[in-house]
Amino acid sequence: MRCAIVGDGLAGLTAYATLRHGGIEVEEIAVFGDDPDPAAAWRVRAAAIRQERMRSESDGHCAPTSFPGLAVREALRRRRLSPLLRTLADRYNPTVPDFLEHVGEVRETTGWDASHRTARIGRIRPVEGGFELDGQDVFRHVLVAPGHPGLAVPEELAGDRRTVHAYEPHGHEGRVAVVGAGMAAATEWLNALGAGASVVSVRRREPERRPLNLPRPLFTRRGLAAYHATPAAARAGLLRTWLAPSYPPGRRWDEPVEAAVRAGRFRVAALGSNGSAAGTLAEALDGADQVICATGFRRGFRHDRLLARLAAEAGLETHEDWIVLAPDATVPALTDATRTLTLAGVPAQWAFPAADTLAGAKYAARRFLDRVRRCPTP
Repeated sequence: MRCAIVGDGLAGLTAYATLRHGGIEVEEIAVFGDDPDPAAAWRVRAAAIRQERMRSESDGHCAPTSFPGLAVREALRRRRLSPLLRTLADRYNPTVPDFLEHVGEVRETTGWDASHRTARIGRIRPVEGGFELDGQDVFRHVLVAPGHPGLAVPEELAGDRRTVHAYEPHGHEGRVAVVGAGMAAATEWLNALGAGASVVSVRRREPERRPLNLPRPLFTRRGLAAYHATPAAARAGLLRTWLAPSYPPGRRWDEPVEAAVRAGRFRVAALGSNGSAAGTLAEALDGADQVICATGFRRGFRHDRLLARLAAEAGLETHEDWIVLAPDATVPALTDATRTLTLAGVPAQWAFPAADTLAGAKYAARRFLDRVRRCPTP
């Protein structure tokens, strides 16, 4: 078999759909993962925070081509022009049910299930002309899309019985403390307020307000070229800055919070960078019936066993939390004219800062397909 995709989430599905669109046959691809439903993990997290709309826009989908996007699909289905008008103004965000329906269609039409193997890969070893997966199969081209390496919970809260992570199923109690200030946190503020709770927003910094996960120029060729020209130390600094908490601007987010502030049901508890300059975490949580950790995921390849082992055994170049990648998201030391190793999803941020978005999944997938096409078949 020519290609392997390690990881069966949304980034894996996007890569699979791209390969199939590029002429790679079902029997030439193996997909490894725990669940044949590519939205399984994402579905649970979206349901946990009661997400109704995507943060991504019309082209935030798993299909191999950008057009037609989800706005066009909705306009045709509902026979309305409003989705097209909203997407022209960058104000279109598909609903979660529409997105999940789209994922199901891509899964069915591409032949995903026929290529899926229920198996978790624990080791990738470079061999002549390809890569050996767990000492068994050898593939010439491998795309690794393992997803996020686990939920992040502050050490101080690990044993606190009041604590639940935002991405785990939960209800809301009377006095809720939400730790964090990004998209999940903002969603949980509204959820808790809607359930009648009072809310304390516990944060170390003020969140950025922007429509997308990262600044829009980083999704353009010019912005990406400038990023790729940045030296390693500066690039890591930029990534840390861009990965700081953010959520979209707009009345949908502001009006409920402003009303709750006036009613005495919402306040901010600021923490210093060292946990004590502006108040301690324990002080901020005093009196809370429930603590919701909207703190996202663990960061860095070292939290992923497969990537950590690969980096150590192959002696890969790394910088802080990232494996150093070429601009096309390949691992330079293990990619040549005969074989390809590409990272996709969150581990590919060194190549594409918004790698954990659907746009980032397409970025890695398309460049992976280019290399597969250029590599001669033995």
